[in-house]
Amino acid sequence: MNASRNLALLAGRILIAALFIYDAYLMVIGWDGTAAYMEKFGLPGALLPLVAGCQFIGGVAIVLGFQTRLAALAFAVYCLSTALVFHHDLGNGGETIQAGKDLAIAGGFLFLAATGAGAWSLDRRARP
Repeated sequence: MNASRNLALLAGRILIAALFIYDAYLMVIGWDGTAAYMEKFGLPGALLPLVAGCQFIGGVAIVLGFQTRLAALAFAVYCLSTALVFHHDLGNGGETIQAGKDLAIAGGFLFLAATGAGAWSLDRRARP
């Protein structure tokens, strides 16, 4: 692998994971509102610690390139689920855009799952 490919993979990991690390932070500081939003869609607010924790830990794993393929697949499923649960009203232009963004991010995670984290990652360093 050349340096520009490794740099692109690292930058991509940082950019895609930053969204989820920041979202986990927003969930924590807006705890009651986030729980109420989840409950509005039929999900128990009690799941919030699990969701925020998975977003934060998974995001950090992606940045570090640790268990990247597994984390990327989990995030792809998460993004697809989010599109279906929270943005299924495709008659609403805003919801259509949000669903499209979720699908695009899932696609990015599928690319990451297929390519792996690259040489500048803990996954690469763990190989013999």
